Amino acid sequence: MDLFDSHFDSAAGEVPDGAPLAVRMRPRSIEEVIGQSEALAPHSPLRRLIEDPKGSVSIILWGPPGCGKTTCAYLVARAGNRKFVELSAVSAGVKDVRAVIDTAKRDLVSGRETVLFIDELHRFSKTQQDALLPGVENGWVSLIGATTENPVFSIVSPLLSRSILVTLTQLGSGDISQLVVRALTDKRGFAGELEIAPDARETLAQRSAPDARRALTWLEAAAEVVRGEGRKLIELGDIEVAASAALHRYDRDDHYDVTSAFIKSMRGSDPDAALHYLARMIVAGEDPRFIARRIMIAASEEVGMADPNVLVVASAAAQAVAQVGMPEARLILAEAVLAVTTAPKSNATYRAINAAISDVQAGKGAAVPLHLRDSHNPNSDNLDRDAAYRYPHDYPQGIVQQRYLPDDLQDARYYEPSERGFEATVTKRLARIREMLQMG
Repeated sequence: MDLFDSHFDSAAGEVPDGAPLAVRMRPRSIEEVIGQSEALAPHSPLRRLIEDPKGSVSIILWGPPGCGKTTCAYLVARAGNRKFVELSAVSAGVKDVRAVIDTAKRDLVSGRETVLFIDELHRFSKTQQDALLPGVENGWVSLIGATTENPVFSIVSPLLSRSILVTLTQLGSGDISQLVVRALTDKRGFAGELEIAPDARETLAQRSAPDARRALTWLEAAAEVVRGEGRKLIELGDIEVAASAALHRYDRDDHYDVTSAFIKSMRGSDPDAALHYLARMIVAGEDPRFIARRIMIAASEEVGMADPNVLVVASAAAQAVAQVGMPEARLILAEAVLAVTTAPKSNATYRAINAAISDVQAGKGAAVPLHLRDSHNPNSDNLDRDAAYRYPHDYPQGIVQQRYLPDDLQDARYYEPSERGFEATVTKRLARIREMLQMG
């Protein structure tokens, strides 16, 4: 968990020669940070934390992947010679958080402060984020949370109110080009041993922007090829090969981005795009069971009652994938993807249950009407309940006018079907049902 232990010594700042280029080239001072002039402007909160670290202060760094969030966290920790502990919200849990805080409390006794850096903080659940509050409130740790999503919607209010929010900007191709030149000339990089052709540098900067980490990863891959062939000039073809190979490495950011594109392509009814992102996940080695789960969710959330059979197909596909395995399971996944993608779309089910839950969480929903309560409850003393309840099957159309919702929700309308697919039929039938239920 301690990033300093894994890549460099916190006091000396030494980086092993075998560390990835992106780690070796991580800025060691504010002057080396590129593209964040506003966040690191004189007298800005982040700059003050780096230049004059006093006490325990927590910050939330919000910005796109590869813009320097981890670098800024490292600079804050380095400025005060603090212990730096890194957790990933993707894999860490409440137990890990509490373990770090307990250790930090003990270290404070000896005068050493701890910076707890949590990457992808927005992926922590509310419970996990709440577990951070004691450490932040009591100053046992200085929390630095990195997120690519708007903190207002992804970070719990108590944690956000106790932290300084710093917005980092997206890097441009010009910024990336500067980093490439530095990596080629700096002794932490290639120390002038290699050069890059202008068109290769331009292509690398454009294709990798706005992610600096991606640019350095591709540069390092291209450099390995060039060195292996005894050359000193990195050419355009080397960058294209390196970028293509890197796509298949599929890191954590790719996992979330491709999954998001996959879901949105199914929602948008584009079968070719959906199959493309499915192929990228398959080639990258994603767990086919994970893919099957996402398809089942999409079948309900994006299609729903517009074609109820799509969920049946998706569920059957998930079961078949578990039994068959790869590589044959790719055919089953593709069929389920096409079923979801080409089906008529409706999110009426999604909206309906969310609206109902919202009302319940808001405290709405009075007592269950007497005629709907359990007549077999021995503690009940409502003698005329059975007489009040009307059994729908005793009526010609299987529907009878009576009240089902609690008194304070009589006008609630959660399910509003669309006019697409099977829901067009449901819309007409439901209108008649609601009319019959309300007759006097």
